[in-house]
Amino acid sequence: MRTKNLLKSIAKASLCSAILLTSITFGAFASKAHAATPETKELIETGKEYLGTPYKFGAPAGVTYAFDCSSFTQFLFAGLDVKLPRSSSAQAAVGKKVDKGMLSMGDLVFYKTNGKSISHVAIYAGNGNIIHSSTSKGVTITSMNTSYWKTKYVTARRVV
Repeated sequence: MRTKNLLKSIAKASLCSAILLTSITFGAFASKAHAATPETKELIETGKEYLGTPYKFGAPAGVTYAFDCSSFTQFLFAGLDVKLPRSSSAQAAVGKKVDKGMLSMGDLVFYKTNGKSISHVAIYAGNGNIIHSSTSKGVTITSMNTSYWKTKYVTARRVV
């Protein structure tokens, strides 16, 4: 009886070890599959050059003296030869859907700031931060985990 219990314990330990190693291995591959690329890092660095640029609702596409949220993302992604629609709600329909837990630098992140529908777009900048043009600060980097942004999150899309 004692040998039988010992064998069961060894079998359970082996199974647990196999599960742990599998999850570590696949977890490592999953995080590498969504790592930032040189072009998405450059996208964020270019965006940082515009920190402090004023917000202007309906800012014309292509100008750099002011941005609204979607003209900012449209402008930056044009530098990567990615054509985005003009509005945040239209941008939310392009690319591939990304789970919030799998965000990678350069992903578009969408919010409901008007309580009705998608009304804001930002770019995931890594480490839980977004770079975007906000009505209060213009182009800025903000934590996604503030009480405001956490409650407004809708979805994310990968276009690069």
